[in-house]
Amino acid sequence: MNDEYLKLLLYSNIDKDSVFMGICNIYKDWKNGFENKNELIHRVYTEIKKLLDISTELGFDGNLWHNYIAYLIMTNENSFSLTCERLGPGDGSVNILAKNDYKVFKRIFDFDFKPLEDDLGIDCFSIITNYKAISKRENVYNKAVSQAVRDISKKIEQAVDENDIFKIITGFYKEYGTGIFGINKAFRIKNENGAVKFMAINNADKTKLCDIIGYENQKQKLRENTEAFVNGKSANNVLLYGDSGTGKSTSVKALINEYYDKGLRMIEIYKYQFRDLSQVIAQIKNRNYRFIIYIDDLSFEADEVEYKFLKAFIEGGVETRPDNILIYATSNRRHLIKETWNDRNDMEYNGEIHRSDTVEEKLSLSSRFGVLINYSNPNRQEYYDIVEGIAKRYPDIKLSKEELLSEANKWELRHGGVSGRTAQQFINYIAGKEQ
Repeated sequence: MNDEYLKLLLYSNIDKDSVFMGICNIYKDWKNGFENKNELIHRVYTEIKKLLDISTELGFDGNLWHNYIAYLIMTNENSFSLTCERLGPGDGSVNILAKNDYKVFKRIFDFDFKPLEDDLGIDCFSIITNYKAISKRENVYNKAVSQAVRDISKKIEQAVDENDIFKIITGFYKEYGTGIFGINKAFRIKNENGAVKFMAINNADKTKLCDIIGYENQKQKLRENTEAFVNGKSANNVLLYGDSGTGKSTSVKALINEYYDKGLRMIEIYKYQFRDLSQVIAQIKNRNYRFIIYIDDLSFEADEVEYKFLKAFIEGGVETRPDNILIYATSNRRHLIKETWNDRNDMEYNGEIHRSDTVEEKLSLSSRFGVLINYSNPNRQEYYDIVEGIAKRYPDIKLSKEELLSEANKWELRHGGVSGRTAQQFINYIAGKEQ
C-alpha cells in the first residue's frame, strides 16, 4: 500500500492524518517485519474506526473502502483538479500524469487486504468491503454527498482502465468542482490559529422559494438578482429587512437549494467574523463557483465598529470585490446601525436641509446594498393563507378550515401577532396534538 502511495504525483498531498495514510504506514511496518502484532492490530482497528465514523457521517454503504478512496479523489485539491474545475481537462501534458495517478488509485481501489488479515488473524477489512449500514441512507444529513460519492465509486468499480477513470473524475470536476466546495452547498467559517477554515453545513435547510407562502414580489426580486449572478451577469448585494418572523432568512437559505446545480454556494458568517473577510475572499475568489456570503440578523449597536470591515469589503477597499462573490444580509432594521440623538449634535440647518457626518457614515452601510427588499408582517387574510398553506403539508391535521383558522386566531393572540413564523409554530403545535 505504501509503495503505491509513493507512486502518486499530482495527488501526493493526501493528509498525513488521514485513514489512507494510517493504513499505508501500517502496511509499511508490517512488510518490514514489525514484530509486535498486537500493536499492529490496535493500529488497524484505530483506522477502521475512523473510517466507520467517516462512513456514518457521509452515509456510505457497501464497499466502504471504495467509497472512501472515491471521496479522497473527488475532494483532493491540486493543480490538476482545480484546473479541471475551471476549464475542464483540455489536452495538456498534465493529463498523462493524471492518468498515471489514476492507474495507481485503481490498484489501491482493488487492493487485496487478505494477506494482512490472515497474518494478524483479523477480518475487519473483509467486513468494511461488504458493509451494510444500520441507518437508512435517506436519513443521513449528507444525502447529496453520500449519493455523489457512491455513484463515482460504482463507476470506478466498473472502469476498465485509467482512461475510464480519467473521464469519470474530470467530468465530476467540471460539473461540480473539487474539494469541500464540490460536494457541499453551505458552509461556516472557523478561525484556527489565525487561518480561516471552511466547515460544511451538513443539515442545511431543504426549503425552496416555492415553499414560502406569499411574498411573491419579494421572492421575484430575489430570484432575478440571484439568477443574474449565477449566470455571470451584473448583480447587486441584497439586504432583506423588515418585521421578524416574515421569512427573510428562509428566503435566502432557499436560494442554495434552487441554484446549487448552477454553481451557487453559500457561506454563513457572523458579525464577530468580519475581520476574517479578507481571508475568505482570498480562498474563494478564483474558484469556479458563485458565492453568497450570508449574514443573518445584521445590526450594530452605536458603539460597535465591525460595520466598517463590512463597508470596506462591500465597496471602498483597495482590492475590489471579486465578481463571484455577493453579500446577502437580513435585518430587522432598515438602516442596520442604531442611531442615537447624540449622533445629531453636529447638525447644521439650512432651510429644510440638515447635514450630519456621523449620521451619514452610519446610514451609508445600508446604501451599499444595491437591492433592498422589505418583508412586512402579513395582514389577517395573508396570515390565514399561510396557515392553510402550511397545514396542507401535514396530512394528520383533520380540522376543518373554520376550526383551523379559529385556533390560529387564538394562537397568534397569545404568541406575538401574525407572521409566517407564528403560523409555522401554530401548525407545529396542532400537528403534534393530532399525531
